[in-house]
Amino acid sequence: MSRLSRRDFLRYSGATGAAAFIATTVAACSGGPASTGSVGAGSDTDLITAVIGYGNDGSWDPTQTASAFAMAANNHIYEGLLETDPITREPYPALATALPSDVNATRWTFTLRQGATWHDGKPVTADDVVFTFQRILDPEANVLTGSFFRPFLEEVKKVDDRTVELVFRFPFPDAAPRLSIAKIMPKHVFSQPGAWDAAKGGKAVGSGPYRQTAHNPKSNTTFEAYAGYNGPRPATAKKMNWLTIVDASARVAKISGASAEAQIADNVPYANIEQLRQQGLTVEGGKGMNHMFLMFNTATKPFDDVRVRQALHYAIDKRKMIEVALKGHGSASSSFLNEQHPDHRRAATVYDHDPAKAKALLAEAGVKDLSINLMSVNVSWIVDCLPTIAASWEAIGVKTTLEPQETTAVFTKMDQSQDYQVVAAASNPNQFGMDADLILHYNYVPGGVWMKYTKWAESDDAKKLFALMDQATRELDQDKRRELIHSYLDVIAEQAVLYPVVHTELMTAWDPKKLSGIRAQAYPGISLLQARRA
Repeated sequence: MSRLSRRDFLRYSGATGAAAFIATTVAACSGGPASTGSVGAGSDTDLITAVIGYGNDGSWDPTQTASAFAMAANNHIYEGLLETDPITREPYPALATALPSDVNATRWTFTLRQGATWHDGKPVTADDVVFTFQRILDPEANVLTGSFFRPFLEEVKKVDDRTVELVFRFPFPDAAPRLSIAKIMPKHVFSQPGAWDAAKGGKAVGSGPYRQTAHNPKSNTTFEAYAGYNGPRPATAKKMNWLTIVDASARVAKISGASAEAQIADNVPYANIEQLRQQGLTVEGGKGMNHMFLMFNTATKPFDDVRVRQALHYAIDKRKMIEVALKGHGSASSSFLNEQHPDHRRAATVYDHDPAKAKALLAEAGVKDLSINLMSVNVSWIVDCLPTIAASWEAIGVKTTLEPQETTAVFTKMDQSQDYQVVAAASNPNQFGMDADLILHYNYVPGGVWMKYTKWAESDDAKKLFALMDQATRELDQDKRRELIHSYLDVIAEQAVLYPVVHTELMTAWDPKKLSGIRAQAYPGISLLQARRA
């Protein structure tokens, strides 16, 4: 897989932990941050008001963002050639008129939907598709989505105004669902000087069922149905207002009580589930890749020693963490992949709670009187898990200092190569897709930002791992490919450089008397493409 630009990575994330890009208000916005109570109050049945538990001030550029808010919003604003159902993740034609007839072919031809237009009324053409993929595949632009396509996709060619051809380096059947990541963008808008910076800051012009009407960073983003949309999943509401509320209690308050302003909220705190259900709300969860991981700086001793990393994982009382911090809505990791994933298999190394083994590994490594500064993002459920980690490490004689702080601060420190030992953060590659190749390459990419933070990528163990992962990517036989995946998952588990402690369940709450057609998803954000106001 190709190198991920660190500079832009700081702008990618708003969901899982990288410094957020705090954008100036784009042309579509009103003057300053609007009050979150100023749009959506009252009994407007044409409006869906949603509360999103993540910031809306990360990058909105679809080729770059990993922001939960922006990615969820972009799924309503933009389209790929193919899209995937938000729950089943099965692909369906979006801007393209049909699925590929042979997923094992090395050339896929797509015809664009007749009459598809951008939100400014101009037609969608093959030039827009080629323009988008040129950016994605450009090693100099080095955008986030490039790492998901460059290994197998050589180029995208224009055949005629409504026809494009994708040329693969080798057969890659998983490309069909992966094409949903590549949101097609209008060339006439984003080829202009400064347009990519505007996209990062919140400018959005797509061909999807909703158009963005205002974007107020750290406050809210509004949408309206696009009358010119003629695709497979038209808007079901005239207007939407998405409020960004990271604070858990404030988020719950927006959806609580008879005068609740919002009809739906994601990232519902586990402690509030029963309270909301007693008020008549539906609260459902989705189990997926969402996890808390530990990431070690292997350039700092003694974390260069695999035995130390393993000891710290063995020491953690995950059962207590799940019971106390997660209120039962989690499971101890038995692999990098969650147990519900079709490619999951219990890894050769599983970090069951074993303090005696942890002590023995530290002794074998010659480590005594270890003191750890555990830096973490301040996501509420992560912070709830930290005391269990500290108590577990103290129990094996490791003095532990907890340092939860703003996500921006955590990743800025690492980006500036400031000294750190261990980081606890959250991640969910399921935002991009479900296939194991994509999930693992999100974190384990030579030259990628996560590997840069761990300072592990140049080790012999890492190079062997990357070679094994590339071998699996090219393997067409599904049984052989699965065995290769399990082999490299075993290596990742054994090395424990960046590895999950627990996988969690993400909870969504909505008022069934006011909103129907909702399905809880197992990754951050929401999908309202099939939602209706009652």
